[in-house]
Amino acid sequence: MTEPNDLNLRIRPRRLRLQPQLRKMLRRVSLRRSDIIVPIFVREGKGVKQEVASMPGVYQMSIDVVMPWLTQRAEEGFGAYLVFGVIDRNKKDDIGSNAMDENNIVCQLLREAKRQQLPMAGITDLCFCEYTSHGHCGPLSADRSTVKNDETVANLVKQAVNHAKAGASVIAPSGMMDGMIGALRAGLDGAGFNDVALLSYAVKYASAFYGPFRDAADSAPAFGDRRTYQMDPARGIEEALLEAKLDVEQGADMLMVKPAGAYLDVIRAVREKFDLPLVAYQVSGEYAMIEAAARNGWLDHDRAIVESLLSIKRAGADLIITYYAEKLAKLIEP
Repeated sequence: MTEPNDLNLRIRPRRLRLQPQLRKMLRRVSLRRSDIIVPIFVREGKGVKQEVASMPGVYQMSIDVVMPWLTQRAEEGFGAYLVFGVIDRNKKDDIGSNAMDENNIVCQLLREAKRQQLPMAGITDLCFCEYTSHGHCGPLSADRSTVKNDETVANLVKQAVNHAKAGASVIAPSGMMDGMIGALRAGLDGAGFNDVALLSYAVKYASAFYGPFRDAADSAPAFGDRRTYQMDPARGIEEALLEAKLDVEQGADMLMVKPAGAYLDVIRAVREKFDLPLVAYQVSGEYAMIEAAARNGWLDHDRAIVESLLSIKRAGADLIITYYAEKLAKLIEP
């Protein structure tokens, strides 16, 4: 018979798990709607709501469809959206000229959101892969083996100023070009947009988890891959910290780690090293895996969504970009 003062009996963590009220009171990790950034894919036309085949429940939408959808998200307590432009292939060229058009679909949406006084912060993805005929993130080198860094950065500045003029609150450059944050900060300030913030995709890996997004944004590379500019998953934490450090020094207001689920260790390392707000992107492949497993009855859909997001918050993210906003309105508190 075990003695009643045995240490293993006196210390019983289960005591604090027995009542649902206690479990709720003792939670240290919170997940609120205000922690979520809502990604959207906007394209030209009217009445367009086209489901992405590899991302069930996610749609390409025209402005007249997306605005009521965003208004509903705002009413539910979501505070920001991240917009990706989707254009017809006949408008794409080698340098992504449409990305620098001050009347492109992203700028049109920003102006309409401002006109309707949408109470959400407008964040724009700053890149060229959705706009180039080859699907890479800027003009290519002569041998077409990689993206030209400095020429791309100069074009990103033009794109950013147009977004700021149209009403963006935050610019989020995602191309992983060297020196882009410093150039964007100087370009925005020089154009009078000192108050437009920069959310840097500081740590972005060349990941297999982006596949469904490339369907959604029509941005798959026509050849090759993006390993000459996105990060190698096998390089380790040190390169992630270097990339984040450079962006902090150049004037980033927020940092991002992308993807999230496979890089929780990186999120934790960046969180411990830097004090800026940290965003993590639960990317399309993470979304698609949960959806596929749930639709096959292999896991509990709602619990898997919340658990996956809690793990990202627990790792250290302040904000999360996820395609689950509409679902989360029913699952978590404002």
